[in-house]
Amino acid sequence: MTAEAKRRDRDPAPPPQGPLVWTFDGAFATSLADLEDAFRRALVQIGDVSRIAVMIELSLPTLKSRLDAGDAIQPAWSRFLDSMTARYGLPAKPKVRYVKTRAPLATLVIAYRS
Repeated sequence: MTAEAKRRDRDPAPPPQGPLVWTFDGAFATSLADLEDAFRRALVQIGDVSRIAVMIELSLPTLKSRLDAGDAIQPAWSRFLDSMTARYGLPAKPKVRYVKTRAPLATLVIAYRS
């Protein structure tokens, strides 16, 4: 075994550096389910941290086009916000920022400090 291979075995990979960003652009309820799944996977990936900040950007023009196509916001939105706080131990609901530009329906941003 080479010295480089021994070093890699001895030194674990560095933790990921933030912020972590994902975009979602499907049907509203599907995007929320995918967003929650990405958040859960991110928590596993980043491991034990001292602080975490979560922000979700919703594109209002894209949301309007989803509503015009027949998507419903409720009750999926309320369930999503409740599960983000109750299931994952966040001290408060994620900050939601509404953007007026056409973009992917939702963008999830996670910043954390080890």
